Amino acid sequence: MIANEETMQILMIKAQGGDKQCYSSLLAECEKWLRRYYARKINPAAIDDLVQETLISLHRKRASYDPTKAFLPWLAAIGRYRWIDSLRKIYRHEHDQLYEEMVADPQDGDVTAKVSLERLLGMIPEKQAEVISLVKIEGLSIHEAAAMTGQSESLVKVNIHRGLKKLSSMVETE
Repeated sequence: MIANEETMQILMIKAQGGDKQCYSSLLAECEKWLRRYYARKINPAAIDDLVQETLISLHRKRASYDPTKAFLPWLAAIGRYRWIDSLRKIYRHEHDQLYEEMVADPQDGDVTAKVSLERLLGMIPEKQAEVISLVKIEGLSIHEAAAMTGQSESLVKVNIHRGLKKLSSMVETE
């Protein structure tokens, strides 16, 4: 039997009056109605959970039903709110998963150190950052760095010294 608006309204009024059998019938009819309602809205695998959550909400809100008003729009409103809540959960879960995939593992010290170093090197003059990277990070000699950058060997040494001094003072102030 598929209950209509009038039947469901009568069952709800009797259930509010304490008739347990009518309440049981009402819940069974609501379950059928909700399954049809959600069938076009969500993944079929999620229907059972959403129907149960909606029936729990109906149970909690049953005292707020006004017997002078139609029952199905009241049930549909509860169903709609539960459906929106489930979409929010799905969205949050997917957003959190995506965020976790995008963010480096905080335990990965190499990534954190590289990002911090690149940020610091970006705060000093380009020529100083370049020679510090070549000599102190990549391990080139002063002579090789001078040949690559077109700076004299003494200028490479001065730029390394000044750059490291600036970096040191920035790190101390942070």
